[in-house]
Amino acid sequence: MSRLVRSICAALCGAGALLGSSGASAQSVVLYGLADVSASSIRPVGGETTQQLESGGLQQSFLGFRGTEDLGGGLRAVFKLESYIRYENGAVGRYGGDAFFSRESSVGLSGAFGTTLLGRTVTPMFLSTVNFNPFGESMEFSPSTRQYFGSRGVMLGDSRWSNSINYNNNTSSSALRLNAIGSLANLNGSPQPGPNWGGSAAYITGPFAASLTYEQIKTSAQPLPTGFQHQNAVQLGATYDFKFLRVYGQVGRVKTEADTDVQSILYQLGAAVPLGSSVILIAYGHSHMKTSLTATTDQILSIGYDYFLSKNTDLYVAALYEKLSFTSNGNSVAGGIRHRF
Repeated sequence: MSRLVRSICAALCGAGALLGSSGASAQSVVLYGLADVSASSIRPVGGETTQQLESGGLQQSFLGFRGTEDLGGGLRAVFKLESYIRYENGAVGRYGGDAFFSRESSVGLSGAFGTTLLGRTVTPMFLSTVNFNPFGESMEFSPSTRQYFGSRGVMLGDSRWSNSINYNNNTSSSALRLNAIGSLANLNGSPQPGPNWGGSAAYITGPFAASLTYEQIKTSAQPLPTGFQHQNAVQLGATYDFKFLRVYGQVGRVKTEADTDVQSILYQLGAAVPLGSSVILIAYGHSHMKTSLTATTDQILSIGYDYFLSKNTDLYVAALYEKLSFTSNGNSVAGGIRHRF
C-alpha cells in the first residue's frame, strides 16, 4: 500500500512540477482521507454471531487525492480520485472485486455556472440518504443507509455511478442547492434497458434543511430481476437543529418494474444530542416491501455514543437491533476509532 501511495504522489507531484515549469497557472494537489476501524460482534438476521475487526463502523474508510488549477476568470479545472480502504487487512475497495477508485474518479470544470464532473461520481440519492440521518453513511448502523444501499437494500443502483455526468450549482450563498446526474447505458459493455438519470433540490437556511430527490435506474452492475425495465426512486428528507437537539426525518418510495413488480415504502426518524465533546445518536428505520404475492417489513433501531478527542479523532460505541419478517432477529455492537487526515 505504501509503495502504491508513494508512486501516485510522485506521479502527481511530477506532473505539477512539469506544468509549473512550462508556465501553467497555479495548480495544487491534496492528499486526504479517513480511517475508521472497530471491533464488533455481529449477528445478521437469520444468521450466526461472529466477532471481527472491521473497517467502516461509522464511516467507510478511504484515501483520496484532489486537485485544482486556476484557469483565470473564476474558472478552475478540478479532479478527484478516491479509493475505499479496508484497514483490517490493507485491501482496497468495499469488497473483493470493487474497483480501485470506486469511491470517486472524476475530472471537470468549476466556476460561476457551478461544477460539472465527468467519470464515476456520487449520486444525489446517496447524498440525500446520508445527509438526513444521524448515522450518516454507516453501512453498519445507519438504518436508512442499510435499507437503501446495504446488502439487502432496495436500490438497484450503486451509491456511485460510472460513466456519469454530474452537475451541481456550487453555491453556498444561495439557500437552493441543485444537483443532477446522468449515466450512460451499456455498463461494462452489457446491453441493458437504457441510461440512468436523477436529480435533487435542497433548501438550506439557518438550522433547517430539506431535500427532494428522484432517480430512475435502467443500468446497473448489480444482478437485475427477470424482465427488468426500470426502477424509480423518490425521497424527501429534512433536518432541524434546535442546538440542544438535532432531529432528522426521511420518507421514500422505490418501485421496480419487472416481471414481478416490487414497491418499497421507507421512512426514518433520528436524533443527535450534543453533550460537550460528545454526541448521542439514535435512529429508527422502517422498510416495507411488497409484491403481488408477498410482503416483508424490515425494522432497525440504532443507538450510538461518539466522543471527540479532537476535531479529527473520535472514539465511538454503537449498537443495532433489526427485525425482519419471517426471520430471526439480528443485532450488532461495535466500538472503534475514527481519524480524519
